[in-house]
Amino acid sequence: MRRMRRVKILATLGPASQDEKMIEELARAGADVFRINMSHASHDVLRQTVERIRNVEKTLNHPLGILVDLQGPKLRVWKFAEGSIQLVAGQTFTLDSNDAPGTIERVYLPHPEIIESVSVGDRLLLDDGKLALKATKVGNGAIETEVIYGGKLSDKKGVSLPDTLLPTGALTEKDHADLLEGLKCDADWIALSFVQRPEDIIDVRKIVQGRAGVMAKIEKPQAIERLEDIVKLSDAIMVARGDLGVELPLETVPGLQKRMIRMARRYGKPVVVATQMLESMITSPVPTRAEVSDVSIAVFEGADAVMLSAESASGQYPVEAVSTMNKVAIAVEGDANYRGIIRAAQTEPEATAADAISAATRQVAETLDLAAIVTYTSSGSTGIRAARERPSKPIIVLSPNQRTIRRMSVVWGVHCVQTEDAVSLEDMVDRACVIAYQEGFARPG
Repeated sequence: MRRMRRVKILATLGPASQDEKMIEELARAGADVFRINMSHASHDVLRQTVERIRNVEKTLNHPLGILVDLQGPKLRVWKFAEGSIQLVAGQTFTLDSNDAPGTIERVYLPHPEIIESVSVGDRLLLDDGKLALKATKVGNGAIETEVIYGGKLSDKKGVSLPDTLLPTGALTEKDHADLLEGLKCDADWIALSFVQRPEDIIDVRKIVQGRAGVMAKIEKPQAIERLEDIVKLSDAIMVARGDLGVELPLETVPGLQKRMIRMARRYGKPVVVATQMLESMITSPVPTRAEVSDVSIAVFEGADAVMLSAESASGQYPVEAVSTMNKVAIAVEGDANYRGIIRAAQTEPEATAADAISAATRQVAETLDLAAIVTYTSSGSTGIRAARERPSKPIIVLSPNQRTIRRMSVVWGVHCVQTEDAVSLEDMVDRACVIAYQEGFARPG
């Protein structure tokens, strides 16, 4: 199971891809990490899915990562007497704390924290940004708004608040229960949705206590304002372009994606680019040219991983979607411009011995045209440092710790092998040579 590309692929599992045979097909097609979305999965489904992934891992004898993605606070309007209403630009519409069914003039908003936090002038976006309201008067348990963009509004549609910082943390009661269950199932990564501030990451780290990696999903304007602090505190970040594109002007998202990838590389944190990467493959066996271009940009920029959501979870062509992503990545990494672009975004090593050694290792391996770079690591940090240099040579990560090996499955360019710890320097060298040969990276001599 040696991959012919450096970038990793995350595939979301769902109704179209939950059985063991399908998980194996996805892994063979190129999936390195499987995402379980807790917005749709119960604890029973989570346990079953983890068990199936671990069975496939044994069958293939290849480490597979598991990412448990927490739902985060889902803010929604309540129900309407008629099931839906039609809002018109310019009309007045109220969101209030009265739980009677909604009418053309008002609807119940079961989130007192929103009503307390919104200020006059703040925007409220409904149904993935399709409708926009502007708060004109706030008080007495209600937000009076003017409709900016109208349209159909039906029961339980989502509410986004791009201008409002909510006092609640990113972890709801449901998330807390899901998080504990994920840890019980030995998930490798926990993804935290709707992060607004660095404190959100600290709260989760206190619960996780190093048993899994903590990945911050960047999808709120408030997180962009404190991006550097959030990146420093996380083990990895996800550029969640779906909600980012709802709460921020769409045209700013590509620039933000570039900025996040560069910042994550600077701090040596894995970065995943997600949402709508091959969206048309939900219903079509081939992607659009624009989608192929989108995936290739993430690969050219040196993202650690690219992710499939509905394409692999509920689409008609899950294996084809993974296989397409795999082919695009291999083609990009073989392109004549690839090394130059990756090298141009190179970051200066931090002033530590480990970083200096990692930078020198890359240079030596490339100058002498060596077969591979081998790192021994128990926590994974040495492997991440080697990957941060984005060398043109393969990186083989050896660790006695199975959890480290699985967690590294999201990191750019690393091929992980579980092996006992070396007993001496000589044993380290021999073991590195034998494994590099067995895994198909080096020839005798």
